[in-house]
Amino acid sequence: MSALAQKHGAVNLGQGFPDFGCDPQLPAAVTAAMQAQHNQYAPMPGVAVLRAAIAQKMQALYGHAYEPDSEITVSAGATQAILTALLAVVHPGDEVIVLEPCYDSYLPNIELAGGIAIPVPLTPTSFRPDFEKIAAAITPRTRALIINTPHNPSATVWTDAEMRALADLLKGSDILLISDEVYEHMVFDGQTHQSVARYPELCCRSFIVSSFGKTYHVTGWKVGYVAAPANLMHEFRKVHQYNVFSVNTPMQVGLASYMANAAPYLELPSFYQAKRDRFRAGLQGSKLKLLPCQGSYFQCVDYSALSSMKDREFCEWLTREIGVAAIPLSAFYAQGSEQTIIRFCFAKQEQTLDRALQLLQRL
Repeated sequence: MSALAQKHGAVNLGQGFPDFGCDPQLPAAVTAAMQAQHNQYAPMPGVAVLRAAIAQKMQALYGHAYEPDSEITVSAGATQAILTALLAVVHPGDEVIVLEPCYDSYLPNIELAGGIAIPVPLTPTSFRPDFEKIAAAITPRTRALIINTPHNPSATVWTDAEMRALADLLKGSDILLISDEVYEHMVFDGQTHQSVARYPELCCRSFIVSSFGKTYHVTGWKVGYVAAPANLMHEFRKVHQYNVFSVNTPMQVGLASYMANAAPYLELPSFYQAKRDRFRAGLQGSKLKLLPCQGSYFQCVDYSALSSMKDREFCEWLTREIGVAAIPLSAFYAQGSEQTIIRFCFAKQEQTLDRALQLLQRL
């Protein structure tokens, strides 16, 4: 869709990345780290000061004390972290439950590990977890479950009650959990991000994955991190050592320095909520039906009042004829989807959003 947007000169609200810069203090901190000669290999698990800063942040926000030396590892982005976690714990023939729609790396990652992906649909239109269906998908071969909150692509946010229901479901089993929390600081309307780290009965079996790229508007830096109990992290690092070894040193040192100020991530919900509200207000006069957006920087809409085209065909038409690119929801399902829903990304400058809205209001 990005290539199609470029071909037709369309406003690209498809791919999920900001079109604005980061806080200038962040690259300045990285530059200072380079000038201070932090330019050789970092320790395999990550620079110690950054791991300590991550652990401190997680304890302050979620109440769980991860040990920086044995339970935090810096990764080359969240996608690498998810793959490494799967390679570390999934054996050939193991089953891994994924909740669809889902981020498009999950299924190939499971296959690379030799596992078998077991897709379970989230509830249509609301995209809430259906615990009866999840329970029905569990077999003696189930090794792990992947969850994602705030959710890409639907923008739903799991509740405390849903996390507790998940804990009850997994109680007594040895099923591992991979919790994709890259949008942890983008939760709106006064809600709280329910990190797996808040729930002792879940975090003891979980890899928690997050992303500096998402939080600090530097997706191209590809730096993330994983938190997990020491026994799981020991397995994770066996793989990490050989598929990455270590992550960019000056960026780690710069990020550690920048994290001394909590304001950038604590203020992120209001920053993105303002963009969400601007985008939703601009679509009120169109025939696109807005689905709830509780978190992340995505907005899904139902276009059934406009067209009976399949979602991919509609997105191509929207890009070509209207001049705005979106992503079809079927792209997030292993076998596609018949829902008339598409996803926009509103992590854009105001002028970008306003230009897109001007075009979409024709609908």
